[in-house]
Amino acid sequence: MATKKMTFEEALSRLEEIVNQLESGEITLDKSIAAFEEGQKLVKFCLEKLNEAETKVKKLTQDSEGNFNLSDL
Repeated sequence: MATKKMTFEEALSRLEEIVNQLESGEITLDKSIAAFEEGQKLVKFCLEKLNEAETKVKKLTQDSEGNFNLSDL
């Protein structure tokens, strides 16, 4: 599944599936390598999504003069 069309939750769920497959030890070396590579892409995707969310999360504050400012939480 292409990560560009996935939600964060879908990517995280798929990543959990990959981890379970790898931990089971029941897949071949070639499939393990492919799963690991997919997992790396999913981790990158999830980190990008989290970074995007972090930049959107702002706190509106009011200074002593009554002006409103956006600041990081």
